[in-house]
Formats: sequence, C-alpha cells, structure tokens
Amino acid sequence: MRDRERDDEALTACALAARGGDAEAVDRFIRSTRGDVWRYVSRLSDDPQSADDLVQETYLRALSGLPRFEARSSARTWLLSIARRAVVDRLRRNAARPRLSDTDDWQAAAERTQCRALPDFGFDEGVALSQLLALLPYERREAFVLTQLLGLPYAEAADVAGCPVGTVRSRVARAREALVQQLTAAEREAADTSDSACPDVVGASGAGTGVTPVGAVPAPAQPAARPRAAARRRQPALAGSR
Repeated sequence: MRDRERDDEALTACALAARGGDAEAVDRFIRSTRGDVWRYVSRLSDDPQSADDLVQETYLRALSGLPRFEARSSARTWLLSIARRAVVDRLRRNAARPRLSDTDDWQAAAERTQCRALPDFGFDEGVALSQLLALLPYERREAFVLTQLLGLPYAEAADVAGCPVGTVRSRVARAREALVQQLTAAEREAADTSDSACPDVVGASGAGTGVTPVGAVPAPAQPAARPRAAARRRQPALAGSR
C-alpha cells in the first residue's frame, strides 16, 4: 500500500509539473498512466476495438483540463474520472445514433454476441476475463475493474464512479459472486463439450460386441477345453490292446 501511495504522490507531482508547462513531465505522466487508462476503457466500452480512440480522447481532455488540476484528489483518480466521462459519452452517442435498418450493423452485432459468449479458456486468460466481465452490468463491472484490476482503494474508486464507498463495496461483492457463477458454468460447459466430442464406441460392458471397453482390463484367456469325446472314442482301443 505504501508503494502505491508513493507512486500516486509522484504521479500527482508529475501532473502538477505538467500543469506548469513542463513538456517532459507531460510525457512522463502519459507514459505512467496509459496502461491503467487503456485497461479501464477497454473493459467498460461495449466496443473493445474503440479502446485506443477512447484513450486518445481521454488524454486530449486531460491535457486541456490540466491547467485546472488542483490535486484535490490523486492525479490517477482525476484522470480515470475523465476516462469514465469519455466512455459514458461514447456509449450515449452510440445509443442515440440512428440506425439504417431495424437491426444494428451486422459487424457490431456479431462483436457484441461474441463478447457475451462464454469465454474460450483455451485461448488467453485476458480474453476470457474480458468476456466474463462483459456479462456483468456496467456499474458492477466498473467497480470490479477499478478495485480488483487497477488496484484503487475503495474510497478512490468511489470518487471515480461518483457514488458512496458502501455502494462500491456492494457492487464488487456482487460482481465477484457473478464471476464465480459464470466461471463455474463455463467450466461445466467445456467439460460437457469435451465429453460429447469423444462418444463411447461400445456399451459400458462391451457385451455382445467382441470389443473390450476403453479402460477395462481384459479378462485372462481361458484354457482350451479337452476334447473329451475324442478321448472316449480312443479308450476302447486302448483297452483292447492290453
């Protein structure tokens, strides 16, 4: 926690220097915060492919507002609040955008459908997490990203989200519960898919097929029966020879 506090203090000092016109401080501020801003907007936007545009828009707004930054909160919290407004404005514009037909653009609809699907755990953990988070309501997703992925204290996350600390705690708890349920369902479906991909060729016992079931231990071979009838036919000859 102390390391994080020191980082935030250094970042805030950097923002204040940038406010004074220090070009090197501006560059350092952007490089130090770009990763957090990208993770935040990419997981909150309905269109992950627009993350780079949202990051650029966030910094354009931040740099224009930097002369008014007074360090009442940490520079990181201040910047993420700007990123939040950029995301919300983008979502509102997309919602108000007139449609050319009764359905959305086919590509956008396909991307949203893919994001709502159960995650492909065989591809990439980051992709799977993004897909799981996309299933959460916006407020819970935001609270989880701010506190669990970006590591903000609950008080700072509340400042970014513009709600009480208790609300953030409640949203994070519900998000965790939903993620566990979704993860369990995804793992169960993956196991069912794996089982159905390898159907049994024979019955459980293999009876009447002449094939030993997979995983069964073959029964030991029985010794061949003695030809008793042939032995009885030979017995009279043997008796007559004595």
